[in-house]
Order: sequence, then structure tokens, then C-alpha cells
Amino acid sequence: MSAMVLRIASLAERPEMYDAVVGMADTWPEFIRNDLVGNAHYGRIAGELPEYVLFAEDEGGDVVAHAYSVPFALGDEGPGVLPARGWDEVLVWAFGDLRKGVAPDTVSAISIVVAPHAQGTGLSARMLSAMRDNARARGFGEVVAPVRPSAKHREPWAAMEEYAFRTREDGLPHDPWLRVHVRAGGRIEAVAPASMTVAASLDEWREWTGLPFDKEGRIEVPGALVPVHCEPALGYAVYVEPNVWVRHAL
Repeated sequence: MSAMVLRIASLAERPEMYDAVVGMADTWPEFIRNDLVGNAHYGRIAGELPEYVLFAEDEGGDVVAHAYSVPFALGDEGPGVLPARGWDEVLVWAFGDLRKGVAPDTVSAISIVVAPHAQGTGLSARMLSAMRDNARARGFGEVVAPVRPSAKHREPWAAMEEYAFRTREDGLPHDPWLRVHVRAGGRIEAVAPASMTVAASLDEWREWTGLPFDKEGRIEVPGALVPVHCEPALGYAVYVEPNVWVRHAL
């Protein structure tokens, strides 16, 4: 896919593209779609903060990628510390600030998604760059990101505290998505150990994954960054996903 034929815009600029953007196909595991915080807040971004939803349109008019972010008050009017509950908490934080009329000073990335047929074309890096440019154009000095490392699911038993800071011989991160962030100017700061939590009945987990969920303990699930904790006697399983906070000074 040639970079020359893509057009990147925001939903504020192109509101007629709302349905195409929010309806774009993705490859998220089904259990990720069942994080209650995400279900309550993610869908609000396109409607309430359209200037922070960017999308890439190819020459045929199809949406091939989108990038969601949210503004919030991290510094003077906020606590100044990136939360251990990462993705979940920054969503709640941002919409709480919006409701209370608190002036934001920072932008947090929420997601960068590339349509299945367009993956492997460098679009993720382009959308990250566009997100940074959008925040800078709106007067912000920093973008933070609770990054979901793209290859961590291949090593679910590895500690995120080790994986996040693992590097190659050239000094860049071992993980491809973290590497994109660092190449773009980001700095890995810390692990968000409880960035997303999905707690559900065993029947729901079986439906989402096709796995039996009949043994007590930690279970590997395709697409999960760490094992899921299963409690058959109590009838539920819980997935607590760690992410990695990356800071981008603009």
C-alpha cells in the first residue's frame, strides 16, 4: 500500500465517516471486547471527542486504520502519576475530567487499529505519528500511551517487567510495537500491571475462547498477554492484563 494514496483526517473534520470508522474490521480477541470499562467508555470517544479520532482512508475511499486518543489532566490539576490501572483508568479519568470541565494538559493514546487486509504496511507507525501531530496541533506537550506489546502473547509466562525493557543488540525494544513507539520518540517509563481487567463466568470464557476452563489455576489463552486465572469451584475466571506506559514528549 503506497503512503502517497492515503488520506488521514479526524472525525471532527469528516463526521460523515463515523459509521465507516467505528465499523472498521479489526482482529481483537473476543475477550478483549468484554472489558467492562472499555465497553462503557471506548464507544463514547468517537461521539464526544471526534477531534481525537483519526482515520486513514485509501484511494478507494475505504477506512484502513484508525487511532483513538483522549485528553486528560495529568499535571497541575491531576495527580501527575500515570496510573497502574493503565488503559482502564485513563478512560475513566478522561471522561471524568470532561464531565467536570477540568482543562486537560496531556493526551493519552487509547488504540491504534489497522484493518486486517492492510496490516504489515507500516500504517501503525503512520497513525502514531498522526496522533502525535494532532496532539501537538491542539497545544499539548505530551502524549502518553498504555501500550499493549504486539508480540507479548507469544510469551504469556514472561514477566512484563522484564519483557517491556528487553532490547535487541541495537538498543531498541525487543517488542515490535514498543519499538515503533521508541523510534517515534517515545520513552518507556513503567509497567501498568492492571491495565485491563476482564472478569466473567466460565461459560462466557468458554464461548469466547473455545477452551474448557475446567482446571484451577493459570490458563494460557490465545491472544492473551498473560495467563487467565481460572476458579472452577467458584464459577469464574479473571484476566488482568499488564500494559507498558510510554511517554512521548512533543
